[in-house]
Order: sequence, then structure tokens, then C-alpha cells
Amino acid sequence: MITIAVDCMGGDHGPSVTLPACRHFLDKHPDVSLLLVGLPQALAGFSHARVKLVKASEVVAMDDPLEVALRRKKDSSMRVAIEQVKDGTAQVAVSAGNTAALMAIARYVLKTLDGIDRPAIAAQVPNAKGAGTTMLDLGANVDCSAEHLLKFAVMGSAFVSVLTQNDNPTVGLLNIGEEAIKGSETIKKAGELLRAAGAAGDLNFFGNVEGNDIFKGTVDLVVCDGFVGNVMLKSSEGLASMILGFLKAEFSRNLFTKMAALMAYPVLMALKNRVDHRRYNGAVLLGLRGLVFKSHGSADAMAFETALTRAYDSARNHLLERVVARIAHAAPLLGAPADA
Repeated sequence: MITIAVDCMGGDHGPSVTLPACRHFLDKHPDVSLLLVGLPQALAGFSHARVKLVKASEVVAMDDPLEVALRRKKDSSMRVAIEQVKDGTAQVAVSAGNTAALMAIARYVLKTLDGIDRPAIAAQVPNAKGAGTTMLDLGANVDCSAEHLLKFAVMGSAFVSVLTQNDNPTVGLLNIGEEAIKGSETIKKAGELLRAAGAAGDLNFFGNVEGNDIFKGTVDLVVCDGFVGNVMLKSSEGLASMILGFLKAEFSRNLFTKMAALMAYPVLMALKNRVDHRRYNGAVLLGLRGLVFKSHGSADAMAFETALTRAYDSARNHLLERVVARIAHAAPLLGAPADA
């Protein structure tokens, strides 16, 4: 039985989204139990044989400063959910709340793995192959050294192996060109470290990739700093919304375009499903001594359920143990203790 702690108060919509998503998720997964964390009055009336309600007296708002979230709201639903993982009551926690607060609280409560000084955020974006390209970091670390990018690649490979059941996923370093001589000094040094890690069998390094390779699906995992990664993530979401909005507007102009839309309906629906970011919701905070997943703050019930599924798959397939094992294997390059 996999147990997931859910911050039911987080995100733009709170219980109006999280509770329906949890009920639907439970119906699909008989081997799951949920710890629903939140204000008692907000959770009142929700009952299920595999659900336990966990009381929290505070809520981290989406615009709360870190000081407030971390130091003043010590009984927030976000923190209580993460504490369930620390205590071993749950294998993974999920929240749609304030990203910066979630990272700070998770790092404070769970601590980082040996050899990892900066946790990273990893998630998928849709690609032309109909699957997803995993990227990290997506915003936790704006300024990264070459060594940080190497550690991200090692941890990200473990996450991709859980998502795809491929133990040897390809890794690309995001750059302004494929040639090893291109990029900043940090990127060039990171390329050297990644090539060394590939030669040592620590990961499957493809080489440098460019922005268009993300959407082509050239590699399974793309590594970059958090500034670039966050811009790419938001751009992909904006592009998907633009495509769907354009199609809706064009095919509702007149009778001719409506007839064309009817004829092209199967293709349009396939495109809609492929670029729908809700199918890729759920980012993992890698590098912690426990599993924590971040849902998009504006997620609807479908998207939040996707995040729950990501968390469930990662716990069931022992993501944390895989990350630890990969860090231990790459310890000579990472400067991490061999027993990390």
C-alpha cells in the first residue's frame, strides 16, 4: 500500500480541486491510501475507507514570503504534509502551493541527500514523439555551477528511469549549439563533466542540445539552470495555450470553417491531447531525503490527479532509492561519500 500525503489547501483553488482529484484517484488505485492535510472545516464531509484526515491550522498563501511560510506558519498544511514523509507515515507528499515555500520547507524538514547541496525541480514537457521530455532545473536554482548541472543530470536520470522504465535514458546539456566549444565557461565545463560521467557509466550523455531538441524529443532528459528551465517551461505552456486558442478562434469563424473543424475533429483532438500541459503536471523535488511533488498552482482536478499519479508511480518504483544508488555510483565525480 502506497501512502501519499496531500496538501489539500495549496494552489489557486484549494479543496475545490484537490478533493475531487483525490476521490477520482482513489477510485483508480486500490493500492493507495491518502493522508488529506488541511483545515478541518475545509475537509469536513470527505470520507473514504482509505483516507485519513490530518489537521493543520494554517495555510501558506501563494504570495506568502519565505520567512512567513517557513518560520511563522509552522502548522501549515504544506509543512504538515511534508512532515508525514519525514516521519515515515507517507512515502511521498504532493502540494500545489507556493513553489518557493514548498522547496524551502521541504529542504528544511527533510534535509538534502549526502553529496547534494542544491535540490532541483524536474518535470516533463510534451514533445513531437507523443511522449515527454524531462527537464531540470525548472526554477529552484537560478545560478548553477558545472558541478551542480552534473548532479542534476545524475538525479534526473533516476527520475526518467521511473517515468519511462528505461534504466539508461539519454541526457542532453542545453546549449546554444551542438559543438562542445560553444556556450559559457560553466556550460563548457559541465559538458566535460558529463562526458566523463558518460565514460564512467554513470549516465548516458548524448551531448549538447538546443532549445528545439526539447520539443523534438531528441533526448530523454535536458539539463539546464533554473532560470533557463523556468523560462522554457512557461514558454511551452504559453505555446500550447496559443495553439488551442488559435484553433478555437479559426474554426468558429463561419460555416465553412465549422465544417472544416468537424472533418478535422479527430486530428484536432489528438493535437489538443498532445499539447495539453495537464497531462504532464507534477514536478518532483530531487535531492531531498524524501519524495515531494509540486503540482501547478492553477491546476484543475485533472491536472492535480496527474500530479498524484506521478507521485504514486515514483514511490511505487522506488525513485528515492534509485537517486541514492545513482549518487553513490557517481560519488567519485560528484565529490559525494560512497555511501550516500
